[in-house]
Parts: sequence; C-alpha cells; structure tokens
Amino acid sequence: MEIAQKKRLIKFKDKSFSCSTSVAMELIGGKWKSVILIYLLTGKKRYNELYKLISTITERTLSLQLKQLEQDGLIVRKVYTKKPPLRVEYELTAFGESLKPVLLAIAEWGTYVVAEKGEVIA
Repeated sequence: MEIAQKKRLIKFKDKSFSCSTSVAMELIGGKWKSVILIYLLTGKKRYNELYKLISTITERTLSLQLKQLEQDGLIVRKVYTKKPPLRVEYELTAFGESLKPVLLAIAEWGTYVVAEKGEVIA
C-alpha cells in the first residue's frame, strides 16, 4: 500500500486534519479506546465485564470512553429494561468491526514488544 505524502486538508466531523492517519487516531487514539475495542471483538460485553477485564481503568474513564466510541459510531449501547435489573450491553457496529485487522495488528505488535522489552507480572 502506498501512502500519499502530499499536503492536503481533510474535513471530518467539523474538524480539519492534515492526513487520514489523524482522522483514524481521532476515532481510536488515546490510551483506552483501542483496548475497549479489542475486548469487544469477541462479542457483546456488559459494563462491569469491561471494567473487570481492563484492570487499570477508572469507572469514570471507562464511561467517558464508551460514550465517545458510541458517538463515533464504533460501538452500540443496548439497554434492556423488560425485567429488572436493568441490563446494558456494548458491542461493535459494522463500522467498528471494520477495525478488526487494525486492532489485531496492534495487539500482535504489543505482544512482540512485551516479549522483547517487557515482562508479564501477573
């Protein structure tokens, strides 16, 4: 794949970006978004499931990141209210599913980095 390296301006969600990588990072950048998405690759998860899986995230941060991912159309939030208790599930949209190869490549590279330069402690 050839990457265009010419000066251009991209408009996305009322913001201006200099390249398509910046647009992608607007959607999945930051410390937690890709982590949340990688856990949703295997299917629907409830809020508490995600919170337990991502041991170093705060509840507030998880909540904010889920809202942003939903606003960006990468995940969908389903609320079930027919019978108590209230149940909320999150899952990838088709747009979110399109990230699968990217997320798997990031995870694979992360595994390589840990093997080369880090250590698993728990």
